[in-house]
Parts: sequence; C-alpha cells; structure tokens
Amino acid sequence: MSNIDKLRFYLQFDFVIYALIVGVLIALCSSLLGVTLVLKRYSFIGDGLSHVAFGAIAIATVMNIADKTIFTMPVTIIAAIILLRSGQNAKIKGDAAIAMLSVGSLAVGYMLMNIFSTSSNISGDVCSTLFGSTSILTLSRGEVWLCIVMSFIVIVLFVVYYNRLFAVTFDENFAKATGVKSDRYNLLIAIMIAVIIVLGMNLVGSLLISALIIFPTLSAMRMIQNFKGVVICSAIISVCCALTGMIVSILFSTPVGSTIVVADMIVFFVCSFIGTVKGQ
Repeated sequence: MSNIDKLRFYLQFDFVIYALIVGVLIALCSSLLGVTLVLKRYSFIGDGLSHVAFGAIAIATVMNIADKTIFTMPVTIIAAIILLRSGQNAKIKGDAAIAMLSVGSLAVGYMLMNIFSTSSNISGDVCSTLFGSTSILTLSRGEVWLCIVMSFIVIVLFVVYYNRLFAVTFDENFAKATGVKSDRYNLLIAIMIAVIIVLGMNLVGSLLISALIIFPTLSAMRMIQNFKGVVICSAIISVCCALTGMIVSILFSTPVGSTIVVADMIVFFVCSFIGTVKGQ
C-alpha cells in the first residue's frame, strides 16, 4: 500500500479528521499570539503555563473529573493572571515567578499522579501528558467543538484588537501615553495564551507546546521585517508544519507532538539560511 493510499484509508476515520482540525486551529492561534510574546520577550510564559496545566490535569485526575479541560483551563488562566501581576512586583521578577510556578507545578503534578493514581501505567499517563503522544487521536466530538469555539474566540479577539495589541507589543509606554490601557491588553494576551496552551496540550503535550508559539514566529522573523508580514507568515508556517507533522505521524507511526516540533525546527533552519542569504 502506497503512502497516498494509506493516508486516504486513515482519512476515512473521524478521529483522524478531528485531530487535523484541532491541530490546524491550535497551530494557527499559537502562531498569532507567538508573535506578540516573542517581541515582548514573554516567550518563557508559554512553558511556565504549560507546566501549570500539567499540575492541574494531575489534580483533575486525582479528583476523578471526567472533563479535565473544565478544571484545567480556569486554573491556567488564573496562573497567567498571577504571573502577569507578579511580573510587575519588584520583589519577584517575572522570569523568577515563571520559573517558580513552572517547576513547582510540574513537581506537584508528578507527585500527585504517583501517589493517587489508579492507573497501572503511570509512566504512560505522564508521558502522554508531557509529550502529547496519542491523546490528539482520542478526542471526543465535544472536545473538538470546544477547541473550535475557543480558537474562534481567540482569533476574533486578535483581529478586533490587532491595532492595540500592536501598540502594546512595540512600545507599551507610548501606548499608555496615547490612552491605550496596556494592562488590560496584557491581561487579554495572558488569558488567550493560557487558553491555547490548555487546548494545545492534546496536540504536543505540556513540554513541547511552547515550541508551537516560538518556532513559527522566529522563522518568519528571519525573512520578514514588518509586524503584519510576520504574523501572516508565522500563521502559514505553523499550520503547514502542524499538518505535515500530523500526516507524517499517521503514515510512519511517529509521536505526533515531536514530529510537529521537528518540522518546525527544520523550517526554522531553512528560513534562517534564506534570511542569511538575503542579508537580514
């Protein structure tokens, strides 16, 4: 059976279609917000929040909550707000607060999953949560619709407040001087990235989700010098890499999350080479 026939065969199954839809939406939203995070030097917040989400999932598992997203998303959003506030605190700098919350959540989550787990395969459960594994292929119709709705909200908010997010990203002090309530839009950014991280954990896992945020943006920035161009190019790169990674994973049985990240890495190196040749 050729790869094309094999892919056509798998596309007959609903769970594969669900995975492709969710993967594209998460990749698109991650790339849009990634541009703002990278330019504001908030890249590490994605990694920190993903670890918080891991800890929340562990707690939800212990509490036998059927739909873990209902518990995990509010907890991650609250953590994003806390990180934003603590970053403005002179006693605990933003990067230190992220590191503390990140490592603490990861440790507590792993400890809880070991102490209270009712599963006979703890290592498999932890690996699936950290690296995505096959969780993207086991999505229910309800989870897919949740991802579609939340992704649509994130995209609409980004488009509607594009000009204000642009102003806050490049010169926050000037934005404040012109009457833009930068704190409000920083909070909006934090909440949107928390939502995407929770949704994206099914795709690439908590340890790799920040790659979806960072790599497409850095790849686009190697070739394009304006904000709008970077946003569009980043979105295209992210969606293409997500689709490529998932298709390769389906055809060759490789880990979904890792394959997508490797695709992003390859594109980054290609874009870096192109940027070097162009002298950018």
